[in-house]
Amino acid sequence: QVQLVESGGGLVQPGGSLRLSCAASGSIFSINAMAWYRQAPGKQRELVGGLISGGSADYADSVKGRFTISRDNAENTIYLQMNSLKPEDTAVYYCNAAVRQTIGSRLYNYWGQGTQVTVSS
Repeated sequence: QVQLVESGGGLVQPGGSLRLSCAASGSIFSINAMAWYRQAPGKQRELVGGLISGGSADYADSVKGRFTISRDNAENTIYLQMNSLKPEDTAVYYCNAAVRQTIGSRLYNYWGQGTQVTVSS
């Protein structure tokens, strides 16, 4: 199996910054893509941004210019640098990965447990 573990959430004032991390471990042959989603209270889970292996990151319009996704392939870790945070960024942030567990196998989708980000003064 594959585990995704997020860290780095917390309480921050508007205009502040946070950096989230998500480390994948377990039975991994390769990771095709990793992404960040978020879910605010009473709302559906939405895509924040993602990174396909060998490609560039793509972002939701609401976070473009403020959030940056990066990946450490050697450590199977993805990061989400969040700057200029707004109260509307408050949500539980989830990591997602599309993983191939053996050579030639299909891709499986995995989720982390989520980490709370609260932006408030």
